[in-house]
Amino acid sequence: MKFGVVRFPGTCDDFDARDAALRVDGAQAVLLWHGDHSLQDVDAVIVPGGFSYGDYLRVGAIARFAPVMSEVIEFARQGGTVLGICNGFQILCEAGLLPGALLPNTGRRFIFRQVDLDVVRADTRFTSAVPAGQTSLSIPIKHTTGRYYAPEDQLDAMEANGQVLLRYAPGQNPNGSLRDIAGVTNEAGNVFGLMPHPEHAVDPLTGSVDGLTLFTSMAQAVANV
Repeated sequence: MKFGVVRFPGTCDDFDARDAALRVDGAQAVLLWHGDHSLQDVDAVIVPGGFSYGDYLRVGAIARFAPVMSEVIEFARQGGTVLGICNGFQILCEAGLLPGALLPNTGRRFIFRQVDLDVVRADTRFTSAVPAGQTSLSIPIKHTTGRYYAPEDQLDAMEANGQVLLRYAPGQNPNGSLRDIAGVTNEAGNVFGLMPHPEHAVDPLTGSVDGLTLFTSMAQAVANV
């Protein structure tokens, strides 16, 4: 299993995402430079959190035009597994790989806290490693622009198609996301974006290892293809 982690100018969570992926048994991980036109034959792509191009204009709006993103888009269209974390989620929405958009938090302030997430589906390539009987994950969030939005009819269609994988637990929605949505997939289910940071929840010293289940799920999905 070989993960590829995209690095844009200003990205700050690329090393954490790479190191989290390397905690999966037998996994390799490489960094993918934003200006390159090669994914280095990776099995899955991670578009990490942090920032990209200073988040000028609008978060993710410039990064989606990076040369490497044309390769990521084609990889996703061919069924490849793609995970977007926070800024990566915003970029995937801007690139049209995921539905909806991320808007400024209702409080218009940067927030950083541990949150509980309800696992809506545990039968996907991003959640299949969640232990049986475990219905929630404890993972931190840190963002200013994380309020998930999509038109009501689109949200209804996404719910019917099983595209909502994670919700903020009752009473813990930190940013005003519609329907408490924390993470969604595309219609095909091979592209997933979430605002919480699973790469920061992979070591007991940080209080939770729940984030590692997402990376492990991706590796298991690739192995089962």
